Amino acid sequence: MRARLADIAQQAEVSEATVSRVLNDRPGVAPETRQAVLTALDVLGYERPARLRKRSAGLVGLVVPELENPIFPAFAQVVESGLAQAGYTSVLCTQTPGGVTEDEYVEMLLDRQVSGIVFVSGLHADTAADPARYRTLITRPLPIVLVNGYQPGLPAPFVSCDDREAGELAVAHLVALGHRRIGLITGPGRYVPVQRKVAGFKTAMKRLVGLPDAELDELAELSLFGVEGGEVAAARLLDRGVTGLVCGSDLMALGAIRAARQRGLSVPADLSVVGYDDSPLMAFTDPPLTTMRQPVTAMAVAAVRALVDEIHGHAAPHSEYIFRPELVVRGSTAVVPGVLDKPVDKPRPPAADLPLPV
Repeated sequence: MRARLADIAQQAEVSEATVSRVLNDRPGVAPETRQAVLTALDVLGYERPARLRKRSAGLVGLVVPELENPIFPAFAQVVESGLAQAGYTSVLCTQTPGGVTEDEYVEMLLDRQVSGIVFVSGLHADTAADPARYRTLITRPLPIVLVNGYQPGLPAPFVSCDDREAGELAVAHLVALGHRRIGLITGPGRYVPVQRKVAGFKTAMKRLVGLPDAELDELAELSLFGVEGGEVAAARLLDRGVTGLVCGSDLMALGAIRAARQRGLSVPADLSVVGYDDSPLMAFTDPPLTTMRQPVTAMAVAAVRALVDEIHGHAAPHSEYIFRPELVVRGSTAVVPGVLDKPVDKPRPPAADLPLPV
């Protein structure tokens, strides 16, 4: 026993007395020191005493659409960390085209007797999907939290970014730079976040530019999410003479920039582009992307807190928590081409000061 204490103490860089206190689960040891001793036990291959084995509060499912868009790994990381701090182990479920569906993942999670599920941008965001699948989970009862998508009538906590305001803020930014011919690129129209972005875009364009609905419809292109969808939609809008683009995701914005460069246009000299998400690495693109930042950390923390409260029987309010986006201005937006080149009209002198005819 003495030899083992000495080995652990040396590995953890603490005294043998400290190791003894930790192994006997006695007070008076700093959390970081306690963790160092437990880590030393694991490294040296010693089995932790039963009293020190971390008790898992259970499994929690985390369902996300895919991991190619960097915003979803960002959500997953914060949710996983928050669940771990609450004593839960997360089970990450990601969907790929032709792969396991959301409903199939749910069945797998139920087989594993999860304590709850967090859905990020799932079928709850699709107005064409049947919300009964979530109502069935709620009546089991199984606590769920739904992120970025809203279904009226579902008694569950919803956490969303204010997509309508994001659309308005992006348009206002471009209008302030002198743009009037502004296009919108976003995903399929059946999704709630898309519908809200379109509504925000049209509201701002009517208020700030004064365009009628008929013309606004021509300036909104609904495409597939991703770089390729953004590229195709941007090509159509460039044919219609836009000087600025508001995009439904950062990846779509990168596709729009690629479409512009294929035509020999420069961003932002010839075309200004605004993304959405502020996903990792967008500050390092060429040019650095101006974008609407989703408050991922705050949203994910709220989702975890609501779910844990539901699991513990302290029902969270069954309403939609809406978080405000933030405009992050970088190098992909600039003053509309030609504004700075226009000659400044000099004011005419008052009539009384005009020279009299000779």
